[in-house]
Amino acid sequence: MTYDTTMHGALAERMGITLLEATPERLVATMPVEGNTQPFGLLHGGASCVLAETLGSIGATLHGATIGRPYAVGVDISATHHKAARSGLVTGVATPLHRGGTVVTYEIVITDEEDNRICTARLTCLLRK
Repeated sequence: MTYDTTMHGALAERMGITLLEATPERLVATMPVEGNTQPFGLLHGGASCVLAETLGSIGATLHGATIGRPYAVGVDISATHHKAARSGLVTGVATPLHRGGTVVTYEIVITDEEDNRICTARLTCLLRK
């Protein structure tokens, strides 16, 4: 199954997320820091979670489509914020930790333009029919 990289929801659009690659095995997207900051001018931790959940949910949906359960709903997300980003683009790369018949978990690593790790997130989704 291929994924239409223009169809990832209103919030992702509002955040400026651009999906670059989407397969069940690997997803990549960028997001600008500008417009997604907290009051001190740093990338908002919630923005990192939006990027992570967008990637993990798309990956779960792609996997679910291969097993007849094409609807993924997030049930748990955790994120560790390692370093601040103040400008430029961040890139999220999602890879599966577990792809089962009803539960899927992805690790999402978010880096800045110098390849510094900004955030590590984990998303678990339930697959529905």
